[in-house]
Amino acid sequence: MKLIRYGDAGHERPGLIDATGAVRDLSPAVGDIDGRALSRAGLAKLRGLDVERLPRVEATGRFGPCVARPGKFLCIGLNYRDHAAETGAAIPTEPVLFMKATSAVSGPNDPLILPRNSRKMDWEVELAFVVGEECRYVDEAQATESIAGYCVCNDVSEREFQLERGGQWDKGKGCDSFGPIGPWLVTADEVPDPCNLRMWLDVNGRRFQDSSSNQMIFRPAYLLSYLSQFMSLQPGDIVTTGTPPGVGLGLKPPVYLKAGDVVELGIEGLGTQRQTVVPWDSIA
Repeated sequence: MKLIRYGDAGHERPGLIDATGAVRDLSPAVGDIDGRALSRAGLAKLRGLDVERLPRVEATGRFGPCVARPGKFLCIGLNYRDHAAETGAAIPTEPVLFMKATSAVSGPNDPLILPRNSRKMDWEVELAFVVGEECRYVDEAQATESIAGYCVCNDVSEREFQLERGGQWDKGKGCDSFGPIGPWLVTADEVPDPCNLRMWLDVNGRRFQDSSSNQMIFRPAYLLSYLSQFMSLQPGDIVTTGTPPGVGLGLKPPVYLKAGDVVELGIEGLGTQRQTVVPWDSIA
């Protein structure tokens, strides 16, 4: 299934994309695409629906974040060897973990807000997965069964905040709009090999990232198992898995986003995103 949320910000409705590409309203069956709907029991309920009997809607406007109200937004850094090399970092021997604020979550085509005093706003196309079952100390086999689905994420970063302002990376990762997810969540049963998906990102029509998820160091099931050794994970939690080379920080000289820039990105089978950078004071 391709699960979506559509409508104005704060008023999204749950839906799915049917076999013809049409949007079907899921609100007769679920309140939202959230942790409850994405649990094993929740997905079984959705799979049992007669899609043809669901209302067909003209969702020509906004797609919202494909998951509502995630409890945690966990991120893995330096998970592609070439990306680690371009940033001058050592290849990690264990996954590098940081977190985004859940207030960073935004729709796939919503504006990217250039923070006040930002000078080094950067892009990162990433494969994200969403947890579907509570996980504590799970092994990789259990982790595989506990992934509800996959989606595109742009792990937007402010490199000065991240690397030059002291402390953890989180300051450069959790700004408003820095976590676009979607356009849809593709359930895990329809992604037979998440470790072999082409991924790409353009800025103003120029291709900067063009790679495959097969270049990941630590794969999704391993990451979920690893994370569960340090914290419990609940249905609806988001984990984004790192970016391939081609980020602005790694270019010579570096290239960073400015107001008016257009970022387009996608992952094979998971859809595309398109965002325009706007100054922070243009958002009321």
